This record gives sequence, structure tokens and C-alpha cells, in this order.
Amino acid sequence: MNLSYWEIKSWFKNVDFTIVGSGIVGLSCALNLRKKFPKAKIVILEKGMLPQGASTKNAGFACFGSVSEIVEDLKNHSQSEVVSLIKKRINGLTQLRKLLGDKSIGYHQNGGYEIFPKKDLNVFENCRSQLKYINQMLNPLFKSDVFKIQKNHFNFSNITGDYIFNSFEGQLDTGAMMESLLRKATSKKIKILNNVDVLSFTENNNCVEVNSKAFDFKCSKLFIATNGFSNKLLKEDVKPARAQVLITKPIKNLKIKGTFHLDKGYYYFRNIDDRILLGGGRNLDFKNEETDEFGLNIKIQNELESMLKTVILPKSKFEIDHRWSGIMGVGNKKTTIIKTISENVFCGVRLGGMGIAIGSAVGNELANKI
Repeated sequence: MNLSYWEIKSWFKNVDFTIVGSGIVGLSCALNLRKKFPKAKIVILEKGMLPQGASTKNAGFACFGSVSEIVEDLKNHSQSEVVSLIKKRINGLTQLRKLLGDKSIGYHQNGGYEIFPKKDLNVFENCRSQLKYINQMLNPLFKSDVFKIQKNHFNFSNITGDYIFNSFEGQLDTGAMMESLLRKATSKKIKILNNVDVLSFTENNNCVEVNSKAFDFKCSKLFIATNGFSNKLLKEDVKPARAQVLITKPIKNLKIKGTFHLDKGYYYFRNIDDRILLGGGRNLDFKNEETDEFGLNIKIQNELESMLKTVILPKSKFEIDHRWSGIMGVGNKKTTIIKTISENVFCGVRLGGMGIAIGSAVGNELANKI
């Protein structure tokens, strides 16, 4: 596409900062850059009609990790590393809520529950046996015990008799959160261009040339915040991980309230607008879900629906209203990659499914690279 004089002058001339990706990380990075450089020309390039990846497709969990996830993390990381991970998630959530306000993102702290299928009784008993240790480990962050045992008062079926409850966990409205972030960015004169798929970039004479399917242009600094899609632009330890999600139609007299984790975090569900939103199951088909192509995995979608019937809503009639998928960025480690690639190129990627918890903090740290 040949750009006109007006297009070049208004959008692509003398661009100071270009950000690839208009998700939580990209928008937070842009807002922090605006604070640091009030007169800078900032352009965000987004490959989709809406923010692609996971930012508008996630389950809206304001969480920092279930007990079974923490137990697993302690097998591969030191205690100080795990505490550091959780601290970053807490700080990130705090930054997000402070930036946008709880009302604008529909934030509610209804608590989080980890439930265990009967077949995982040993996993539950192992988690129960480590509760005291994990609570002591996290006490400096929360100043009280985080996890405690509760009875099965939601009457789920085919699970152990007790849950592990966390009163600090919250939930939010993902769409409202992203709308609020986008409004704030445009109000700060940050230009956001959608349907621009960046293919590559090259550095030349102290600037960066950005190459997209439609056009090329130059900028002073480039920030890559595309998470699950970043392996197309970077050679870092990040691979895409697709997540399957479904949501029911409204259910009369729905009593379930809160966020829920199963199977070491591979499954998760919550209430929203008198519906149940359920996602996960990537562990059923890791190979096919290691993709950056959106689409439905019938095997996993069928398992999600079966879980609704046999565990979550065994005595309630329900209908599925929508099904979708999102793309996360994962790697061999859970730590995020916030890195200076070269003098003029930076990245903030590999959020490991914790975008809501750490996205704002990652974006701020990315902006602080200059």
C-alpha cells in the first residue's frame, strides 16, 4: 500500500516510539512512556481488529497462583524465586487497579477456590499437608494466612469433600478492562492502528525500520509486546500456547460465586453475568495447542462441556452460548522476559498465562528500559 502525504505526515513521520501489540503490556508500556515523555509521538500497531492474543480473550482472573501451582513451582524454583513471582503478580494487580479503578474494570474480590477431582485425592492431601508451610512463606506479603480449608458448599460433584480457599483472589470484566485501557491511551494522544501485521524490523543509522504487510516506516525506538506471537519477531524462549474457553447462557438462580481452579491450574471457571465461564484443558493436547492460530479444539471443548455436566453444574440445565480460544506466551521458565534486544529495540514477553496479574507491571518495566 502506498501511503499518502497526509498519512505519512500525521501518523508515520518523526515517530519516537512504536509498540507492537495493543494488549495489557503494550498499552501499559505506552502510558508509561507518555508519562516519561509528554511530547513524544507514540504509535501502537495491532495485528487484529481488537487486541489479539489473550488480553481480550482471558477468563478475567485477578489471581496469583493456586496451592497446587505453587507446590509444582517449588519443585523447579527456589522458595525465594516463587515468592518473587507471587510478589510481582500482586504488585501488577495493584498497579492495574490503581491505574484504571476497580469500578471501571468490574473488579470484585469474591475469593478463589481450588477444587480437586476424586481421582486427585493424593494431590489434595499433598497440598493440604503443605498449607502451613506455604502460608508461612507468603505471610510477609499478605500479613495473614492466605489459604484455608473449606467444605464443598457449592455442591460440586465428583470432587474431594473440601476446597482450598483464598480470600485474596479477585475477578474482573476483561472487556471493560481493555476498553478502559484503550480509552486512557487515546486520551493521552497515543495513536493505535489496528489490522497492522508487523512482519520484521531492521536497525539502520540509529533508527528502526518497521516492516508490515501493508507499509514500512521508521521510528526511534521499538517495543515488542506480542507475547504468544513474539517468536515471529524474536529469538527468545517463548512459544505460543492456545487456551480453549466456553461460556454458558444465563442460568437461573446460579449460586456459584468466585474463581475456581482445577488440575494444577489447567482448568479454571468463574461466574459472570449469571453464567459460568470455563476454560483450560491444554494438557489434554499439548502438541496441537502449541500454536498461534486461533481455533476450536473439539476434543478439549467436549471435555470442558463434560466437566460442566459432571462436576460444576450436575443438577442444573445449561446451554453453551459462546466458544473461543486465546493465545498465551509460555516458556521453560515462568519468569517474564523484559529485555533490551539492542540499542533501539526492547521486548516484554512470556507472561505464562498471568497477563492480568503482571501485564501492567511488565509494560511499565518495559517502558523503563529507556
